[in-house]
Amino acid sequence: MEAVADYKEIIDVIKANGGDAFKRCFQCGLCDTVCPWNRVRNFSIRKIVRQAAFGMTEIESDEIWRCTTCGRCSQQCPRDVKQIESGIALRRVATEYGVFPTSVKAIRTVSASLVGEGNPLSEERKKRADWAKGHSVEAFTEEMDVLYFPCCYPSYDPRLKKVAQATADILNQAGVSFGILGSKENCCGESIRKTGDEELFKRLAKENIKTFIDSGVKKILVSSPHCYHTFKNEYPEFSVHFEVIHVSEFVHQLIEEGRLTIQKEYPKRVTYHDPCYLGRHNGIYDAPREVLKKVPGLELVEMADCRSDSLCCGGGGGRIWMETPKGERFSDLRLEQAMDVGAEVLATACPYCIANFEDSRLTLDVTEKLEVKDITEIIREVM
Repeated sequence: MEAVADYKEIIDVIKANGGDAFKRCFQCGLCDTVCPWNRVRNFSIRKIVRQAAFGMTEIESDEIWRCTTCGRCSQQCPRDVKQIESGIALRRVATEYGVFPTSVKAIRTVSASLVGEGNPLSEERKKRADWAKGHSVEAFTEEMDVLYFPCCYPSYDPRLKKVAQATADILNQAGVSFGILGSKENCCGESIRKTGDEELFKRLAKENIKTFIDSGVKKILVSSPHCYHTFKNEYPEFSVHFEVIHVSEFVHQLIEEGRLTIQKEYPKRVTYHDPCYLGRHNGIYDAPREVLKKVPGLELVEMADCRSDSLCCGGGGGRIWMETPKGERFSDLRLEQAMDVGAEVLATACPYCIANFEDSRLTLDVTEKLEVKDITEIIREVM
């Protein structure tokens, strides 16, 4: 297929979304050196930036859809080229023209589901609160202190419902006044924005913001780092500011305040994976580890590529909805790193990470050797 967008159009879109930062690139290659893709195949964000600068990038190429927006390249870039913003700008051109390679055709289905049901999983909106049945969870009212916003995967995915349920049980045990929006809740919109669909992101964001304001929401507790990042850093673009806290931070506060008591031992060797959007993008490294350190009997060990150098699970940038061939999955590498340090449990604090790690447990046939747990699941077990 011939490239759809011409030089001027690509340049105009990148200027509008990433500024002129791409012009600062002097092709040092540090971005490619740290990019997780180059652990499994050849990939060059440097090449894409160079081509974009000259309007040469073919927007139907698979390459512009590979970036997981993990932040490793921008973390290392000495010239603040803003590789992520430039890549998303190219995806916006592709989205406007409806040009999607076979590998990302699923985005069309995802978009339709987000419009129709407010989630990317083609599940019914009316069933969004079904996960909470039997866990003493009420509809949010203005008198409550905290809105718990589990978002899509913990609301619908059978494995990830357990994370939302563990969170609710912890909140109830600690006496937290909280509620949920249920069918009034939309996807936060972070991932669809990263695929280039800015209009759909704005639609979801505005609907959520209106619901938050109408419901009297002031403090939002989230399980997903992607929700955390979006509510905290992107929703203010709409002139609103809510107090946003990730569940790992909140659980740490509850333990420190004596509102949550840990009574049992957890005699296992545990390693913690830093999600990109909790760690690198938002600087939350210590709270999850401090929670785990409070658990008697738990031995916490660090993997290679931890904290700010954490290895991406592969689910960001909308790739949670795209098929990644066996042999190219970052999550496989991460599980191998966990087993290299003798971990019995790979703990994390992100629904996307858990989904990818659970798939890799099956792919690598290590279900008997390594468990994957959200921090809340461990804490509920020892309460």
